[in-house]
Amino acid sequence: MKAIDLFCGCGGISAGLELAGFEVMAGVDIEPKYLTTFSHNFGKEKSFHLDLVSTDPGEFMKRVGILEGELDLLVGGSPCQGFSKNVPRKQRYLDAPNNRLIKVFLDYCEALNPGLILMENVAEMKNGFDKTYSTEVIDRLSDKGYSVTEVVLNAADYGVPQRRRRAFFLANRYGVSFDAPEPTHMLPNQQMNFLSSKSHVTVWEAIGDLRPLLHGEQPDECEYAEAPFSEFQILMRGSRKTVRNHIARKLRTKQFQRLSALKPGQGLKDLPVELQVKSGYSGAYGRLTKDMIAPTITRWVFHPGSGRWGHPVDIRTLSIREVARIQSFSDNFEFVGSYNDQARQLGNAVPPLLAKAIVEDMVLQQQLARSQPPNAL
Repeated sequence: MKAIDLFCGCGGISAGLELAGFEVMAGVDIEPKYLTTFSHNFGKEKSFHLDLVSTDPGEFMKRVGILEGELDLLVGGSPCQGFSKNVPRKQRYLDAPNNRLIKVFLDYCEALNPGLILMENVAEMKNGFDKTYSTEVIDRLSDKGYSVTEVVLNAADYGVPQRRRRAFFLANRYGVSFDAPEPTHMLPNQQMNFLSSKSHVTVWEAIGDLRPLLHGEQPDECEYAEAPFSEFQILMRGSRKTVRNHIARKLRTKQFQRLSALKPGQGLKDLPVELQVKSGYSGAYGRLTKDMIAPTITRWVFHPGSGRWGHPVDIRTLSIREVARIQSFSDNFEFVGSYNDQARQLGNAVPPLLAKAIVEDMVLQQQLARSQPPNAL
């Protein structure tokens, strides 16, 4: 099965598609720094540096070598700053340039006419602007003969060690009414009703096998601290003996002093008077605990004042590899660029394990529906 990833970023959705058995024909993005990482992991021949707004869909199809109706799956996660709560309210508006990219994605859906469509955005999109965008997505795809389902999913419920809620549109041209994929992971007190499910993956189950670091320490490659002690670590490591991108950002003196003054689980409000700041995010300077599920990774994960990014043991913020683990990128997936560039790539990415769970379930539901006699549908 063949797929194309529009607004691919560093390749989170594409990584999930490959895990689900899809062949990614192309990844398209306007940001060259993101595409450098995409090319490093998927191959330069699959990397397309394009402005989709000014690129005619027909011309793009010629470049990729795909005809209308040939593609199995089109995916896209257009930039979401126009909806996100992580930007000031005055910058969120209906005709924000990034919001208009949703319409561009729909243009490509109509031109390519794929069998399946997966569209991702922040959860706020579902009800934003009196549901204007949600309604337009559903109406335009329905007018082209697609059955469309809109869902909001939490990545933690699908094996990702992070509370990350995202909106998804699941569409197909086979007349199948998709259901949301059943959660595979949940809180222990919820498991009694779902015996086949597993517990949510915690921070330490995700990163505890990675070696300690000092802030500012940036080894090119290093060995693991110990053997994997969780199913998640085994999955992330594969057959690797060493790991890359396990680098920690150098903290300023005040930043280091603030993190040093806090215990795991504490944050801004727990700072001593002499280290307090005038204002900040509620989770600013927060330190993670080993047994918690990480909060939503953002593109500001490199800055301790922007959220709960403090390591639960070391006095530092999370390393790039630790953030990648929390986003469910395998250790075979390597990031390219400066520390800040890599952090931004990760903050804007879709967790591969979440993408995998969704597309696997879409394919399964489609196959089950098409195998039923017409009167059973």
